[in-house]
Amino acid sequence: MADLFWPGDERAGALFSQQRFLAAMLEVEQQWLRALSACGLAPAGAARSIDDVVDAVDVEELATAAEGSGNPVVPLVQLVRRRLGDGPAAAWLHRGLTSQDVVDTALVLCLREAMVAVLADLRAQSTTLAALAQRHRATPMAARTVTQPAVPLTFGLKAATWLDSVIEAARAVRGAKKRLAVQVGGAAGTLAASTELFRRVGSSDPAAASLALVADLADRVGLPATTPWHTVRGRLTGAADALVTAGDAWGRISSDVALLGRPEVGELAEPAVPGRGGSSTMPHKANPVLSVLLRRHALAAPTLASALHVAAASYVDERPDGAWHVEWDTLRVLGRRSVVAASQATELLAGLTVHVDRMAEAARRDELLAERRSLDAVVDDRPGGPPYLGAADRIIDKSLSRCAETWKDGG
Repeated sequence: MADLFWPGDERAGALFSQQRFLAAMLEVEQQWLRALSACGLAPAGAARSIDDVVDAVDVEELATAAEGSGNPVVPLVQLVRRRLGDGPAAAWLHRGLTSQDVVDTALVLCLREAMVAVLADLRAQSTTLAALAQRHRATPMAARTVTQPAVPLTFGLKAATWLDSVIEAARAVRGAKKRLAVQVGGAAGTLAASTELFRRVGSSDPAAASLALVADLADRVGLPATTPWHTVRGRLTGAADALVTAGDAWGRISSDVALLGRPEVGELAEPAVPGRGGSSTMPHKANPVLSVLLRRHALAAPTLASALHVAAASYVDERPDGAWHVEWDTLRVLGRRSVVAASQATELLAGLTVHVDRMAEAARRDELLAERRSLDAVVDDRPGGPPYLGAADRIIDKSLSRCAETWKDGG
């Protein structure tokens, strides 16, 4: 899907779309029915497929009806029951769950898919940056601090610092993804309904059976089981923070590319794509569009994570009154935009042009050795010293080693 307000949104495809969210909610309800049937609470007929009962054409109807209940699960359950008609599936649908269980687990399923896509791009970026760091470990350029020429540098080391930021992001996203878990707590986080149902059918340990039911659902949707987290939102804020860390890395890289790509500098250039980067009034321009769009994301993403933290701090009682509702679209926007930015960053780095001649020209500036000469005041210089690059080579090696360690065994 494309979005006039967010160019590039189509790169995310169906990830975290309304249709995918609806499908995820249906998956939760479906797998819960199967778990209820598998443990003997519900009859075998309750496990019938509900995949064909609701589809994408129902999104608008459900979204409109959701205003009446404050969440989409209430009208979804009503619609599915109505279309199922009489029978065990309709009777047992949603038994033991609450709306937040379904929405939270569906959000997590959508979020996990987005994080998988982001991780794939972070890995591709790591491979590209590691190659750039190795290839250009001896390519001289001018380091700049506070916008001014400072000391000699190599482009290999700059690429290695970019790599460090990408690796940091990958580790954060991977760790946050592992913490995502199924949500099942029932009406107030006590699992009262499912526990009562097990008591009524004669279970010797209804509470244990109820927890086992949650674990079965978790296995079926491919998520870890945990205690209910209706008002404990660290998993979601942690995931958001990890995605923002990735956005920070892409923002830093794209800022460098945009600045070093200015015609008066000319050290880097974005990949050339016909029709990209043009101006509506100035035909001579080739704007760094990928860098611009990446900076856009990096600037906007932190406010989305901030909204989730504010919401998490505003939870009350055993189920919240508005703070929960803030999360849904915020996570959707952050998830989709992160996938888009990840794809754009991969394309930017894969096609990056390095103008070594322009870098070398800037590296020949005499003032870049001013710091080296200032050391004469404390220790006399010795003739025949190496280029003033310090431990740059060793630092590059450490970055490359960290990259290999991060992605070993497939990452």
